[in-house]
Amino acid sequence: MSKENSKHYDLEERTFEFAKNSRVFVRRLPRTISNIEDVKQFVRASGSIGANYIEANEAIGKKDFVMKVKICRREAKESGYWLRLMDIDGKQQAQQSRLLGEALELLKIFGAIIRKSEE
Repeated sequence: MSKENSKHYDLEERTFEFAKNSRVFVRRLPRTISNIEDVKQFVRASGSIGANYIEANEAIGKKDFVMKVKICRREAKESGYWLRLMDIDGKQQAQQSRLLGEALELLKIFGAIIRKSEE
């Protein structure tokens, strides 16, 4: 496996772990009306990051790659938004903070990939 493929794999795995950890987090949330709706959006966005990154790695050309990575960045930003809206109790605050931190890091990583790809 080349270094380049290894990097793709690492980010694919990282986005997979984010989606998986997001699902573990939402299972423990209180079942309020607002949480039910926010969780649906959050689960979609958190899973979409990795799915779109896999598609980006199979892109037809540079423009296609950049567009798919922009979708990854948008979904990471949206994941953070839905996370902040959720009603949580004290037990979930640490996990919410970790997920928010990871969403922000993913947002920055995809932003850097976009900047480098557009140069």
